[in-house]
Amino acid sequence: MMTNDRSLPSDLPTQLLIDGEWVDAEASRTFDVINPATEKPLVAIADASVDQGTDALDAAVRAQHSWADTAPRERAEILRKTFNLVTERKDDFARLMTLEMGKSLAESYGEVTYGSEFLRWFSEEAVRIRGDYGLLPEGNIRQLVTKRPVGPCLFITPWNFPLAMATRKIAPALAAGCTVVIRPASATPLTTLLLAKTFLEAGLPAGVLNVITGLDHAVTDAILEDPRLRKLSFTGSTGVGANLLGKAAKHVLRTSMELGGNAPFIVFDDADLDQAIIGAKGAKMRNMGEVCIAANRFIVHESVAEEFTDKMIEMMSGLVVGDGLDEKSEVGPMITERDREKVDGLVRSAIEAGATLRCGGEIPEDKGWFYPPTVLSGVPADAEIMQTEIFGPVAPITTFRTEEEALALANSVPVGLAGYVFTSDTARILRMGQKLETGMIGANLGVFSNAAAPFGGVKESGLGREGSYQGIEEFLETIYVALPA
Repeated sequence: MMTNDRSLPSDLPTQLLIDGEWVDAEASRTFDVINPATEKPLVAIADASVDQGTDALDAAVRAQHSWADTAPRERAEILRKTFNLVTERKDDFARLMTLEMGKSLAESYGEVTYGSEFLRWFSEEAVRIRGDYGLLPEGNIRQLVTKRPVGPCLFITPWNFPLAMATRKIAPALAAGCTVVIRPASATPLTTLLLAKTFLEAGLPAGVLNVITGLDHAVTDAILEDPRLRKLSFTGSTGVGANLLGKAAKHVLRTSMELGGNAPFIVFDDADLDQAIIGAKGAKMRNMGEVCIAANRFIVHESVAEEFTDKMIEMMSGLVVGDGLDEKSEVGPMITERDREKVDGLVRSAIEAGATLRCGGEIPEDKGWFYPPTVLSGVPADAEIMQTEIFGPVAPITTFRTEEEALALANSVPVGLAGYVFTSDTARILRMGQKLETGMIGANLGVFSNAAAPFGGVKESGLGREGSYQGIEEFLETIYVALPA
């Protein structure tokens, strides 16, 4: 059944949030947010100027001391109330994400559950910040170790998880006592705007959270140039992250970077192939494959490669592609035409390199930036598609003979965010946990993200961790006070 309700929430803000007030952009500048399923504008929203970015930081700086001095329990209660309000409005948040990002309603509802959980988790962590006290070895000095907020933060969030990527950053920052300026991706800013309104309804003081939307990268540059900013957190590509790190170095900012991945999905000869296919569906096709931890390289033991490939083709071919508002749809559109063209180019390049197209691989003629679930077999390990983050619904399959060869293939790229291992051998899982160069590993699992788990990568996939108790530490400074014994 297709819902015809393409209306936006009646109370959806379209302005900038600065110091607790919703304000128009200078000269009333706006830009359109596009529905990728229809290629039509949803709404025009404020396009911030450089000066307004500075205004947002001004507000965060003014609010910093009072928010840091706010009792942890009070901060926790605001976060918990926001969690309750988001949960109550799950229908609005889910439909809004489907409209602006394209994912199916089922996946959008899943993101409401996942994304709101960061609000609840860090509401509980807010009251658990603690230090240390003890005698130094010489016996003449006592040490008092305390924690304090880093200070005003700038968050730059991606378009693929509009709610979860915002809450995963905002919640620990507020729990720690930091103030925030957030700049959501221009493709999907609406969910962040509705979330910010919800925070205000929960009692968040003016200036603690500020939202800047727009197209001008100079806005971000100006905020990074300001020495009052003390923390940058970014989720996005490795290239952009490296560029931002260079700019953050000027004032030696604390940084958290969740960057690109190229996740190996390793299937050993003793794997339960049906379980592996279930895992592959979640790891590859969640969010149309537009996920930083999406399975990108299917590395399958040669003795089971044919059977696995046949099962993969059956699964991928059976997925229903369509507008996310259609309850039958499992795979929505890609976020932009440019992203679809990039994915199709990788498929063409792989075929030219010797891969065989087993299903999909043809751009449909209908409206919307759709791309069919695609399987490639016999893909050379050095093909461009194996060396590049696909960010789309394409599964390239290559083979291996030994565990050592599988590890070498998996570790041959400069990034290391997530990896997947399917085997019935527990000892092998433990070995892979030590040798696979990724920050996270799904062992016989295709979906493993959770607010209680530390999310992050190694190598060029980033710095720091989000979620878990480690997540709040990213927003705290450790202070050592020495006292005479």
